[in-house]
Amino acid sequence: MAGGVVVDLGKGGRSHLYEYKITWYFIFACIVAASGGSLFGYDLGVSGGVTSMDDFLEEFFPKVYRHKHEHLEETDYCKYDNQVLTLFTSSLYFAALISTFGASHVTRNKGRRASILCGAVSFFVGAVVNASAINIVMLIIGRSLLGVGIGFGNQAVPLYLSEVAPAKIRGAVNQLFQLTTTLGIFVANFVNYGAEKIHPWGWRLSLGLATVPATLMFVGGLFLPETPNSLVEMGKLEDARKILEKVRGTTNVDAEFSDLIDASRAAQAIKHPFRNLLDRKNRPALVLGGIGIPAFQQLTGVNSILFYAPVIFQSIGFGSDASLFSSAFTSAALVLATFISMGYVDKFGRRAFFLEAGIEMICCLVAVAVTLALKFGQGEEISKGIGVFLVIVICIFILGFGRSWGPLGWLVPSELFPLETRSAGQSMVVCVNMIFTALIAQCFLVSLCHLKYGIFLVFACLILIMSCFIYFLLPETKQVPIEDIYLLFQEHWFWKRYCKDEDNLKKPGQV
Repeated sequence: MAGGVVVDLGKGGRSHLYEYKITWYFIFACIVAASGGSLFGYDLGVSGGVTSMDDFLEEFFPKVYRHKHEHLEETDYCKYDNQVLTLFTSSLYFAALISTFGASHVTRNKGRRASILCGAVSFFVGAVVNASAINIVMLIIGRSLLGVGIGFGNQAVPLYLSEVAPAKIRGAVNQLFQLTTTLGIFVANFVNYGAEKIHPWGWRLSLGLATVPATLMFVGGLFLPETPNSLVEMGKLEDARKILEKVRGTTNVDAEFSDLIDASRAAQAIKHPFRNLLDRKNRPALVLGGIGIPAFQQLTGVNSILFYAPVIFQSIGFGSDASLFSSAFTSAALVLATFISMGYVDKFGRRAFFLEAGIEMICCLVAVAVTLALKFGQGEEISKGIGVFLVIVICIFILGFGRSWGPLGWLVPSELFPLETRSAGQSMVVCVNMIFTALIAQCFLVSLCHLKYGIFLVFACLILIMSCFIYFLLPETKQVPIEDIYLLFQEHWFWKRYCKDEDNLKKPGQV
């Protein structure tokens, strides 16, 4: 199978000597760190619901409010086509992509824990500003502060989870980030469902409750241990050894600790990690993890559905209550899919989930496009039967994304970069992800207006392209120690031309 490389890693490192036990200390560290995903998820879920609430629209976007209620005879595809309204959503992601470069410096020099704490503080302040907003400027400032928080959190949390997890269960542990993200979306949809009935300030409650996950993340972060990898990188070897023994539940960590020190020596020699990303040997990680996967994650079109699920359902004929309730079904499907992925990704592998779910997602998007082409766009509400069918198909699409591009879009990039470029690489991941998230958020409603059902066919074609990208270029990384991932590229049919030379075959830290 193209890209399906199996490497005898026992010959390249000491991974066969690694030992671990699941301890309460390890579980605590993972749960607290993973709570960072709830910030991202709550915002994803709450923003689309708020932008469909009449009280919010009437106060800040009166033109959209009037268009929504006075021009029902027009095609409903264009009901919410307003660039300032979409800027309310996308401004967060523009701020996140800028802040991730500062987050990279903090993550590399001060540790993963410091970035998590910074993200919690910024997100809390942004939530307060948004909830108390009296004009659009305050809304955008609040959203930007939320974006800074997400930039820091998304930079540090996937790295933290990948570094603290044993290789054999790294996939499941890393997906705790996706799980808390999906739980945040799920909770946000029900908050919106209740808040929409509180007039005229229900939308303030939806936005203000973002302070809750931020507070939990900050308080938990105060007691969070730093990762052994980060402590070694900062030269705190004694502390790193103690933490490694605690998270592994054993004192027999000599082999793993030695590999961390070897990797750290290579990292210490790198003075300009962002420049080092462009080195020939790092090209596979950069193309796959830094650019391709985070970009394609957004080009699946899923965030268009998550951002605007209530808006989409209203646009295709659901009432306000029904649209918020239907979007809660999609978020519940996302939670279920994450549990499926967590349970089986370390057994079946990353590639299998990417490829199988890709086929499923393409079929669902084509079904949505065909249904809308035949049954919608005449200024009339769709029938209940067609509405139920669309909700079911969208939920199946979400199930596919939720066990593939959703969690694996963060897991796989966090695995691919060597320690010396890991924080810089994760900045690239977050930056590219946020660029495409912001573009999709800003462009989706206008694209829906002009392309109508065709927008779903565009996303289907993009998923076909990205599935081919995975099939041919991504090696399988399941159960491979994170410091040995580079060996996979040396045996890959395509990437070995970049990695297989005398210098690159040396173990990190060797001369």
